[in-house]
Amino acid sequence: MSWWEADDDEDDVFDEADVRVRPNPKANRPRTKRRPAHEDAVIGRVLGVDRGRYRVLIDEDGPEERETTAARARELRKTAIVTGDRARVVGDTSGDDGTLGRIVGIEERTSLLRRSADDTDQVERVIVANADQMLVVVAAADPPPRPRLVDRYLVAALDAGIRPLMVVTKTDLADPGEFLAHFDGLDDLRVFRSAHGAAPTAEIGRALAGHSTVFVGHSGVGKSTLVNALVPDAGRATGHVNTVTGRGRHTSSSTVSLRYRGAAGSGWVIDTPGVRSFGLGHVDPANVLGAYPDLAEAAEDCPRGCTHLPGAPECAIQAAADAGRIGSSRVDSLQRLLETFAAREDY
Repeated sequence: MSWWEADDDEDDVFDEADVRVRPNPKANRPRTKRRPAHEDAVIGRVLGVDRGRYRVLIDEDGPEERETTAARARELRKTAIVTGDRARVVGDTSGDDGTLGRIVGIEERTSLLRRSADDTDQVERVIVANADQMLVVVAAADPPPRPRLVDRYLVAALDAGIRPLMVVTKTDLADPGEFLAHFDGLDDLRVFRSAHGAAPTAEIGRALAGHSTVFVGHSGVGKSTLVNALVPDAGRATGHVNTVTGRGRHTSSSTVSLRYRGAAGSGWVIDTPGVRSFGLGHVDPANVLGAYPDLAEAAEDCPRGCTHLPGAPECAIQAAADAGRIGSSRVDSLQRLLETFAAREDY
């Protein structure tokens, strides 16, 4: 039989099934969404982040309290991890030099303080997690107070369910009375005053004990100086105000948690970088009205879509104020906060 003649013997016929394929364990492994349970994970407080490395406090207030460094696990690459988070950490959490743990999960947050780039940006930037108080630091002069920026801080706090406090510094340079009058109608806004660089640290400390308090403020208002007075080993850089522009220099470059220890107890001071703008694109205006229970009750009689701003037709809140059933200062305070949303297309 010639070499080109086919053989009728089926055993001599080759097909693709006879080709030997080298197994590839990675390619042939079935995909799964199951993740390790990490039952050995320990819970820690995120104190700060620097170039992708997180400082985490393990066994807080316990006999083995220690700081450790951790990286983000691959499965959390799309999850924001911020100062104040309660993180689940595995690996080497001894805190010894050269060791590195791994954050594999975040515990449920009790609050989130957020901001956006501007009022039209719906993308939120998480500033801090699990804070229950916000301390707004504002100067009576040098630089002059910015009521609209303070309004924005307060709106963000109310939206997050965080209790607002305020410290007015440099009251020896100017009387803050006219500025503070704007906030007379806001419930539970406690105000502290400082002069000649001396803040009432004992009084403020009593308000900090037992709480996680995030400090916010415009650059140059004395926020870092106040933090250093409350937490002597904080070492936060301080700056000055430009005499020409009236603007302060950014001195705090990152958000960090600092432990406060005072006669009334301990707490956490969360210092944030100074900002000149605070977008509210992520905030629901209804959450601001919720901070005024009596006004919210009156608003139930407002027409649908009522803005509750001055001149709003058939606004039940304004009608109640005109009739003397609600204090005008409270209505003025609410309207000032709601005016921050007036330019938003979605409101």
